[in-house]
This record gives sequence, C-alpha cells and structure tokens, in this order.
Amino acid sequence: MRTLALTGRALFWPPADELVEAAERIRVRLGEWPRAQTDWRICLAAPDAAGAADLIVLIGGQADPNAAQAWRTAGANLVEASAAGVTLTTPGGARHTLTGELAEDWLAALAAFLDCGFEPLDALVLALAWRDGAETHGADAWPVDLSLFPRISGLPPVPAPSFPACPPRLGLYPVVPSAQWVERVLALGVGTVQLRVKEMPPERLRIEIEQAVAAGRRYGARVFINDYWREAAAAGAYGVHLGQEDLDTADLTAIASSGMRLGLSTHGYYEMLRALRLRPSYLAFGAVFPTGTKTLATAPQGLARLERYVRLLGAQVPLVAIGGIDLARLPAVLATGVGSAAVVSAVTAASDPEQAVAALQRAFAS
Repeated sequence: MRTLALTGRALFWPPADELVEAAERIRVRLGEWPRAQTDWRICLAAPDAAGAADLIVLIGGQADPNAAQAWRTAGANLVEASAAGVTLTTPGGARHTLTGELAEDWLAALAAFLDCGFEPLDALVLALAWRDGAETHGADAWPVDLSLFPRISGLPPVPAPSFPACPPRLGLYPVVPSAQWVERVLALGVGTVQLRVKEMPPERLRIEIEQAVAAGRRYGARVFINDYWREAAAAGAYGVHLGQEDLDTADLTAIASSGMRLGLSTHGYYEMLRALRLRPSYLAFGAVFPTGTKTLATAPQGLARLERYVRLLGAQVPLVAIGGIDLARLPAVLATGVGSAAVVSAVTAASDPEQAVAALQRAFAS
C-alpha cells in the first residue's frame, strides 16, 4: 500500500517508529489534501526547547504550572489526555475540553489530520472521532459519523425555546449591504437574503432593518439580519445571522423567544460542534474560497472540507457555503451536496446584477 512521506520528518518526540507507521496507514486513507503549512511535532515528553509547531502531550496527569507556562510562552500547545477526554490549551491560555472515547491510535490519527492541514483544535476533534481500524474500511476513512464525535465541555446552557426551523435547502443566498439591495434581489425571485450593513447611525440602522424586513414580508421571502439581533427582533425579522464571536455576547434565549431563526458562521469542526449544540436554524461554512469582502481569520477551507462537512451534518441541519463563490465556482460548490450558497460580490459587484442573479438561479436549477 502506498504511504506518505512522514518518516523524514520529526513527527513525534521522542522518535516513535510505530506511531509514525500508524500515522502513515491512516493518512493514506484520508484522501488528497494540500500540504500542511506547519510541520507539527507531537511531543510525548517535554522537549529541550518547545516551539510554535509543538503539541506537548501529557497522558494521565497535569503539567507543572511553571513548565506549562514556559511551553505556552514559547508558542507550544498543551494537550492533556485522560480516560474522559482531552483538553487543549493554546499559547494564549484558552482551554478547550473535549469529552469522548480515545482510540488506541488517536495520537497517530492526530498526526495524520495535522498533516491534512487542520489546525490543532480541529485535528484533535477529528482524532477523537477516529476509531481503531477505520483505515481498513474502504478507500475513504474520513470520520463522518456524528455519534462518534466528541462533546465540548464547559459551554453555557442551551437556550429555550428552540430556534425555529428553516427549509432544508435555502438555495441562492445573496448577502447585500442595504435595504434597497434587499428589495432589488427579492424582486428578481430570490427567496433568501441577508442584510449585512457596516457601521451606521442607530436611527438609520433601525430604518434599514425595518425596510428590509418589510420587503421580505411583501415578497414572502426569508430575510436574515447580520449581527444586529436586537434591532432585528424589534422589526420582527425572519432570522438573524451571527458569527462565532457573537455567541459569547448575544442573548440567545432572547433571540429564540423572539421567534427568529438563527444562522451561525463556522470555520471548522470545533466551531461546528459548538454551534450544532445550540440547534441553530442553519450553519454557514466558510470561507470556501479566498474572498476580498472581509478579513479572514482562517485560511480558505476548500471544496474537500465542504464535502466532508456535508457528509457529516447534511442530515442534521441546513448548511450554507460562503466565501468567494461566484458563477464559475458555484457548480463545484453545489456538487458537494450543500443546499445553499451565499454570494456577495457575485451579485453586488456585477455589471448587470439582474443577469447575474438569473444565471446563479439557473445553476441551482440545473
């Protein structure tokens, strides 16, 4: 069986041939992925000099606080594993605890997923979803059974009541900068739209949101408001779209009680698990491709990741792909099975927005 060239790298410290061989067996069954930008090293003992490419793993015990602080200062991630699960502490001190079953090969799986280009937290989620021997079953051993994925500990209670449901496939989903644009795309037959406004005086913001919501009612369409959930609730909006950072500040119970749908942005497996626990009305995944409409905190995700997210969550919650999607890229996006694609510049920067919307709608219909 073909294996990947992991043996020429300092994959583990101390060197561990059996773990490297197991990582190679797993990696070859995970498919083709762009080369990881970082040569991560999994340290099973404290290295003489820790660095930003190190994950220092402690099994069954806790790190000496002074040593842990020194490792984080050097940029290393700290992984503490026990029978109950794993806690990853970032160099900045953020702690993420995952509970679930640890396979015997979980460290080898962690190395393989890191090699696929995933950042440590997402690679750790996938490693906990891994099961021994999965690489022997079929050509693609990627974890897509949600019941095997870990749970995130320490999260706040899930709001009640539940958020209302959306249609399973939201279709073309323009993200536009004004109520005038909302009206414009709804008049062209679009059924789902998001109003995303930049900084604006409060009174003007209230008017924009009210006008967008009113347009949605006239056309019988689904109008989501980005970020401004209080103003959206006051206007009786169909839904609100929030980013991951908003989950720490927004009153999710108030949003659910208002009857609005909730859409959440996600950028990887950890954020998807965190968001899915809230039972949102849809999950948005991105950025799929490079985009110039906003500064990205994470690298573009690509179609291979999108396809695997659809396989994992497509039966659980409506999914929306977003980021750099235009007419040329849309057929490949839809081929992953995702039920909606959010577009920005493909409509608002088009020389003829009416023709652009028509062409995008035809791609959904084909």
